[in-house]
Amino acid sequence: MSEYLSVARRMWHLLEPLHATLYFAPEARRVAAGLGHDVASRWPSYFAWRTAPLGAAGPELVAATYYTFSPRMVARHVPRIWSVAAPSVVLEARLLAMDRALTALVAGRLTTAQLMEAARLARQAAENAGSAARPLAAANRDLPWPDAPHLVLWQAATVLREHRGDGHLAALLTCELDPCEALVSCVVTGAAPAADFVGRGWSAQEWSDARHRLAARGWIAPDGTATDRARTEREAIERTTDRLAAGPWRALGHSRAERLAHLLHPVLGAVSEAGYLPRRSTPGLGRVRAGQP
Repeated sequence: MSEYLSVARRMWHLLEPLHATLYFAPEARRVAAGLGHDVASRWPSYFAWRTAPLGAAGPELVAATYYTFSPRMVARHVPRIWSVAAPSVVLEARLLAMDRALTALVAGRLTTAQLMEAARLARQAAENAGSAARPLAAANRDLPWPDAPHLVLWQAATVLREHRGDGHLAALLTCELDPCEALVSCVVTGAAPAADFVGRGWSAQEWSDARHRLAARGWIAPDGTATDRARTEREAIERTTDRLAAGPWRALGHSRAERLAHLLHPVLGAVSEAGYLPRRSTPGLGRVRAGQP
């Protein structure tokens, strides 16, 4: 299985931006506004789009499955989002949003045959994504597959993204990082700037307390920098995440995964050129364009 760790990492970088288009595309924002969401901030529609497969979930369940969001921040939006539109309505609307967004993005990038092939391969991978102890992946796996190949491709990307994300939370738990500590550890090791996580809703005091807890565990040196232990542990978390995400790609096989990657590159290029994804915090875009795995 170890030979598929790099495949899992590479495919994540390719599929994450495709999935994340839902949260940033102007077409999706217009559909969310049509439902009645306040789109001055992306968070109301984000919580609705991402949570709808779980049904009318309450704040405790959402905070548990999202993990790194402050429960207070979650409670500002959940369950209020369900008074704007029921989950079943949201699920229909997000397919409409992605139909419009991807139709614009994919036009001229892939032939109909290529798009159908990409959808078929991505669906095969998604159908081999184990759902045990992976609530967000399982909730998306429960949804019926749409007919249009560009929507099949997006739904498969979403299943695979949530499958990896659920596994990542298991890796964080194994390392005994609580939600705020998980974010602080990313910042202190240089994986992301603190500004990327302001929207997660943690207070300055909670952030400071998490830093103190990590310092007590030997993750943060007296000068505030990451220790070797912190870097080693974070690398182990990412390796574990890759290992837990490798199953779908092992089932698909190297050659078919490579073919899917080849077909996804033009789509990724279109997403990049559209310019609405945040380049720093959206995994995949910069690294793939730079030719890294």
